[in-house]
Amino acid sequence: MLLKSWVSKTLVNAGITINGNAPWDVCVKKERFYRRAARGTLGLGEAYMDGDWEVESIDLFFRKLIGSNVGNSSIARLQRLRHDLIALMSNLQTRSRARAVAEEHYDLDHRMYEQFLGPYNQYTCCFFNDTEELDQAEVIKLEMICDKLEIQPTDKVLDIGCGWGGFAKYAASTRGCEVTGITLSTEQAAYAKKYTTDLAVEIIISDYRDLPIIKEDRYDKVLVCGMIEHVGYKNYRRLMQVVSEMLKDDGLFLLHTIGNSNNTLITDPWIEKYIFRNSMIPSMKQLVDAVQDLFVVQDWENYGYYYADTLKAWQENFEKNWDTIKNLKTKRPFDTRFRRMWNYYLMCSKAAFDVESLLLWQIVMTRAGMREGVYSRVNMVS
Repeated sequence: MLLKSWVSKTLVNAGITINGNAPWDVCVKKERFYRRAARGTLGLGEAYMDGDWEVESIDLFFRKLIGSNVGNSSIARLQRLRHDLIALMSNLQTRSRARAVAEEHYDLDHRMYEQFLGPYNQYTCCFFNDTEELDQAEVIKLEMICDKLEIQPTDKVLDIGCGWGGFAKYAASTRGCEVTGITLSTEQAAYAKKYTTDLAVEIIISDYRDLPIIKEDRYDKVLVCGMIEHVGYKNYRRLMQVVSEMLKDDGLFLLHTIGNSNNTLITDPWIEKYIFRNSMIPSMKQLVDAVQDLFVVQDWENYGYYYADTLKAWQENFEKNWDTIKNLKTKRPFDTRFRRMWNYYLMCSKAAFDVESLLLWQIVMTRAGMREGVYSRVNMVS
């Protein structure tokens, strides 16, 4: 009864009523919901996956919850204490641990991802600028990255965290450049190699820390897009050092990453367990500390608004194509629990962008003093 009272009061303080009529109100199906929800976000998410509670709009529910700042309460911090201590005392993103997210998330059958991503397999923010179509939003995002990197046909481009090869294919086919893509996922690498056949693209399975050893080349442009979220705060500096070692003196470096409005050591416990193992979202301070004395920031823009639209489009595609997904013959069954997990993940993430708890940054950097002029995108001189 004490747990029930505490959970109910916490939700009421966020504007959420148990068994209320609003689209963000919780409908309790099993009494164990209260016991599980009292464990924090991990228990709350697991209870949803198991059908202990329903809500008409997960998106609106989390907008209320995050907006109430309940996550920064003393009890919430206490619930995360064990996870924070582990992240503080150890490196969760060593070479061996870094493979966990690749094996458990990115090595999922790509046919599932094909059911909700666009044609270029962009599993990062797409830019819905004057369009409501995901396919076009992918192209706008890829075109902006190519423009910001000022990619020329003679350029050699390094894509650290290349995913399924979408950027590599787009850049090589539209700009005529050479692209080397790096990934830890064997499934992504296999797909990317086929996807970029007959283009000047090389796909390598490698940890970013091994790049200076396995590649003697230096690159005109370096892209890290949707990858640093898996690197961990203890390794940000090393990633930046690797980029510095691989980039030519007059080269450009673009970092495309989700940004955290707070300094953290590890991601949300539910996200960490079920979606992105050993991952975390960097804060502005953590990134600035990592690039100090290595790069000059020429441009820092926030596109978090578009990530909410991206997640909405993915979730709608996922639901529209659920019958196809559940019938895929794969090692991991895409069952009802998986469906609930995926919808929960997409919609709670959307809410975080809606209330600007999460942001989406594109940061263009150069070496200090190594450019003849100001980065052209921000050069105000006509």
